[in-house]
Amino acid sequence: MATKKKISVIALDPRAGKSYGEDIAGLFSDVADVSVFSVLDGSAAGVLDRADLFVASTDAYGSPEELAKHIPLDSQTMAVEVSFRWSDLRKLKALPAGSKVLFVNMTQTMAREAIAQLEQFGVTHVHWIPFYPGARLDEDVHIAVTPDEMRYVPPGMETVIDLGQRVCTSGMMIEIALRLGLESLLEGPAFQEYARSVATSNYSFDQMFARSIRLESRFHILMESLEDGVIGINEKGEIFACSRRAEDMTRVSAALIQGKRCEEVFPYIPFAECLRTRQTLPARVIKVNGVNLSVEVVPVIRQNACIGAFALLQRFNDVEVRQNELRGQLLHKGYYAKYSFDDVIGQSAAIRKTKETLARMAVSESPILLIGETGTGKELFAHAVHRASRRAGGPFVAINVAAFPENLLESELFGYEEGAFTGAKKGGRPGLFELAHKGTLFLDEVEGMSPALQIKLLRALQEREVMRVGGNRIIHVDVRIVAATNEALEQKVREGTFRRDLYYRLNTLPAVIPPLTERGDDMFLLMDHFRRELNGDFRLTEPVRDFFRRHTWPGNIRELRNVVEYFIYTGHRDITMEDLPPTLFLSGETVSRPAPAPAAPEARSPAMSDAFQFVLSRLYEASETGTPMGRDKLLQKARESHVPLSQQEVRAILSDMADRGLARVSRGRGGSQLTPKGRELWENGQR
Repeated sequence: MATKKKISVIALDPRAGKSYGEDIAGLFSDVADVSVFSVLDGSAAGVLDRADLFVASTDAYGSPEELAKHIPLDSQTMAVEVSFRWSDLRKLKALPAGSKVLFVNMTQTMAREAIAQLEQFGVTHVHWIPFYPGARLDEDVHIAVTPDEMRYVPPGMETVIDLGQRVCTSGMMIEIALRLGLESLLEGPAFQEYARSVATSNYSFDQMFARSIRLESRFHILMESLEDGVIGINEKGEIFACSRRAEDMTRVSAALIQGKRCEEVFPYIPFAECLRTRQTLPARVIKVNGVNLSVEVVPVIRQNACIGAFALLQRFNDVEVRQNELRGQLLHKGYYAKYSFDDVIGQSAAIRKTKETLARMAVSESPILLIGETGTGKELFAHAVHRASRRAGGPFVAINVAAFPENLLESELFGYEEGAFTGAKKGGRPGLFELAHKGTLFLDEVEGMSPALQIKLLRALQEREVMRVGGNRIIHVDVRIVAATNEALEQKVREGTFRRDLYYRLNTLPAVIPPLTERGDDMFLLMDHFRRELNGDFRLTEPVRDFFRRHTWPGNIRELRNVVEYFIYTGHRDITMEDLPPTLFLSGETVSRPAPAPAAPEARSPAMSDAFQFVLSRLYEASETGTPMGRDKLLQKARESHVPLSQQEVRAILSDMADRGLARVSRGRGGSQLTPKGRELWENGQR
C-alpha cells in the first residue's frame, strides 16, 4: 500500500481551519492525512512539521514572508480559496429585492471580500452592508447574513441566515490533486459531486470533466486555464499542443499544425536551442504580427532525458498589467497603511501644526523627511501621510533601514534573482521597491544606510527604476518615498557619512515631529488612550501629574506607554509618587530635580554645564586607559553615577565637542575620543 500524503491546513481562526480541513479530508482522506493549525489558538506558532503540501488562508500570517518563517524550507504551499454552495445562493436570491442586508464577518476586509464574491455570483438584487466587530449600525436594517459568525450578529435582527463556513472551491481541490500527483481522483464521483455543489465563476466541474473526455487528456484542461499561451513539442521537435491563447497570439490554427516541425511553424521560438542545451531559456521579447510577445522556453526532463519543451507566451503589455494586479493584491497581505491623521492623539498647538503641515504635504508626490526623537511616532505619521495621499489605494511598505546588515538590506530593497547568492529562493524575490509600486515606501532610520546603498537609493529615486541583485533587467517602479531619522542628517553630511545629493533629494519636504515635552497635556490624553487599550483602571494623583509635566521623557510616547503598562500591574487605583517605575528616574530628568555631582574627578570648570563636564570627564578617563567610549557606554556610566542624561543630550554634547574640535566622534566600536585640545580643556579645569 502506498504511503499516505500529508496535507497541513493553516488558518487564522480555528473554526475556519476545521471547516477547510473537513472539506479537504472529504475528498483526500483515503490517500492523505490532513492536519489543521490555527494562528489564534496558538497551534500554528513556531516552525510546523514537514508536509507534502501546506494549504494556508491568506489572512493566517498576513504575508508570504511570514508564512515562510513557519514552514520547513522548500515546502510546497498554496492558498485557501473559498466559495459558496449553490444551495446557499438560492436562499439569498430569494430575499426581497431592494432589501438592506448586513453581511456579518470577523473583519471588514473579510466581509467586503465575501460581498464582492456574492455579487460576482449574481446576488445583486439586495443592498449589502458589511458588518464586523466595531462597526456602527446606522442603517434601518432587519436582515443579516453570516458565514458561521453568529457571535457578531447585532441583536434585534428579524431575519438571520447562517450560511455556515464558506467551502473550498473545486478549483482549489483540483490544484491539490495536481500538486500531489493524485490526478486519478479527479475522475471519481466524489470530485464530480463536490464540484456540482460549489459555486464557481469559471467552468463547472461537469464542463471540465466533459472537456477532459473530449480531449482525452486532463493536460488540455490545465493548459486552457492558464493565462499564458502554451505551445508544446515532443523530443523530435514536433508540435503536439497549442492552446487557444497561443492561437490568438500567433494567428495559427492548432488543428492545422499538429505534428508539424516547430521550426516550420514557429521559426522565431528557440525550441531547437532549448532541446539542445536542456536549459530554460529566459523570457525575451519577440515581435510577432506586429505585437510584442514575451516568450520563455522550458525543457521537460524525465529520468535525465529531454522529452520535449514548452513555450510560454504573454503579450508584453499583459505582463505589466498582471504585475500591477499582483501588486494590488498585496494590499490584502499586510502591505497597507493602518493609521490616518485621526489616529494621531493630541490637542496641543505643536501636534496640530504638525498634522496640518503633513496633511498639506501628503497631496504632493515629493519625498518627505520626518525628523524626530525616538518614540515620537514617526511611523504613525508615515502611515497617515500615505492614507491622505493620492496613492492611498496603493501599497504602503515600511522597513527599518538600521535593522538590516548591508548585504541583506540591498536584497530586501531591490530584490534578487535566482542563484544571486547562497540561500536565494528559487525563482528569486521582488524587492520592497517593486512591492511598493504605485504606493509609498517608508524608510525608517535612513541615516543607518551605507554609502554604497545610498548610491543605489539615489539612482532609484532619480531614474525611477531598480535592478535586482544578480539580475540584468531594469524594472520600472513608481514609488513615493517617506523617510525618517532621529539624528541630525546635516551633521552627517558635514562629516561625509551621508551623501549630500541624497540628503537634498530626501529633504524636499522636511517635517519635525515634536517630542512629548513640547506637547503639553497631550501626554494625559495619550495615557488615557493606552489605559483603555490595555484595559487598565487607575488615575494619577496631582503630584504624579506635576512630575510628568516636568519629566524630560527621552523615550517619548514609547516610554509613556511602558509607564502606563507598569501602572496597571501596581495593583493601585490611585497612582502616587511611590508607584512610579524606578527606571523613570534614570531615563530622564525633571526641571526641578537638582543634578547630582558627577563621579571623580570631582572638580569642574565654571564654564561647563554639569552634563558637559560629566561627558568630558568620562572621555578623559577613557583616553587615559585607552578604552573606547561610545554613546551607549556614556549613558550606562551616567545611570551608574545617577547623572540625568538622555540619549538626545549625549548626542548633542558629542556633536558640540566635535564642532569645537574637542573630540572625534565616530559610530560603531570606535566610539568617541578626546583630541589634544579636549584633554587640555579638562586638565586646565582641574588646576
